[in-house]
Amino acid sequence: MNFKSTHILVSLIVCCLISCDDSNEDVVNTPNKDGSVETVISTEHRNSYDLLITEHKVWVKGLLDTVLTKVDTLKNLGYTSEEASSENEENDGKHVTVPKDYEIYITVK
Repeated sequence: MNFKSTHILVSLIVCCLISCDDSNEDVVNTPNKDGSVETVISTEHRNSYDLLITEHKVWVKGLLDTVLTKVDTLKNLGYTSEEASSENEENDGKHVTVPKDYEIYITVK
């Protein structure tokens, strides 16, 4: 391999490493309030069922125009046992029973 092809190979490797950025350009801290729909999806655990709460905030010209809230009832997934986290460094291995959480996947078209 001559100097020129080695230089090109090194340049390609550097470009590949620079382009492997894990940052997501689509993540925003605040929505564009000139004209957007902000959606919040959450779940709440009840005794024998779970609630799926979907809230849409419609922003128009910098003002909150409408808030749409929909509440759906879901089957409870049951309970699981997890190791309790403690504030101090003494972890005595206690386990607590907590409700299982739904995984939420969103497709935007």
